Amino acid sequence: MKAAQINSYGGPEVMRAVDGAPKPMAAEGRVLVEVRAAAINPFDLKVVEGAVQHMAKLKFPAILGGDFAGVVAETGLGIRSFEIGQAVYGQAGALSGQGSFAEFTPVKADSLALKPTKLDFTQAAALPLVSVSAYQALVEHMGLQAGQKILIHGGAGGIGSMAIQLAKHLGAYVATTAAASKTEFVKSLGADEAIDYKQQDFSELLKDYDAVFDTIGGETNRKSYAVLRPGGILVSMVAQPDQAEVEGRRIRYVAQFTRVTTQTLNKIAELVDAGILKVQIDKIFPLEQTANALEYFKTGHPRGKVVIKIK
Repeated sequence: MKAAQINSYGGPEVMRAVDGAPKPMAAEGRVLVEVRAAAINPFDLKVVEGAVQHMAKLKFPAILGGDFAGVVAETGLGIRSFEIGQAVYGQAGALSGQGSFAEFTPVKADSLALKPTKLDFTQAAALPLVSVSAYQALVEHMGLQAGQKILIHGGAGGIGSMAIQLAKHLGAYVATTAAASKTEFVKSLGADEAIDYKQQDFSELLKDYDAVFDTIGGETNRKSYAVLRPGGILVSMVAQPDQAEVEGRRIRYVAQFTRVTTQTLNKIAELVDAGILKVQIDKIFPLEQTANALEYFKTGHPRGKVVIKIK
């Protein structure tokens, strides 16, 4: 089996493409997927660098990767919701050592769904984590309503680009932070207001917002409290709450851990097939160049997703 794997922690350069990796099996409760394409997320870089060893230590050699799209190759014991030959997308175990940067990956059935019919495999692979993250934040945590105002940080990134589209579909007024060179891009997604984070201070420009979606953390997160009205909500993918700020400003705060589920993936597929959400892909690499893809993801400031085409 062809795969991209690591034998030690380090930078993107430790990723190696191999031919001859053991093909996994479909264990009980799992589906073996023949992967056609996979996508890179920030979490994948953290795994490579060894930054999440507190969650799970890898057994080397390890195949990384979470997001994917492909075809059901085998079904394990107890699987009744999927059939061999179906086109699917979802998220594999990025810390399992049998991730999606390979020709085959075993996936929990509850992290898998039928692929959106209007997308090819490369496009569908770019969807799972970013689209589910945006949906979970805006719909499930915020309950964002028409007429409300939301600030979305990192609007040109994978999650931000999905969040802008979803927020506009929900009828919100959308402000976003992005580099000046990406202003036209975020506005094409539906942003009403684009703030150049290098030259402008969003916390001085925006007031009385109903919601903030933070994918950046650090100083960006700390300044975001001042943007909200009392009763507003801040959802962060990367930072824990400052309780003094939360209580003093009388706001709500959610530190989000995204969970990709069949139910949410099905909702995303409906939105995509209805033309509401559009996939944003910056660059596509072949499996043999996964190390280059990781390096580009880390240093190239991609606009949208970086995808690895496997077949």
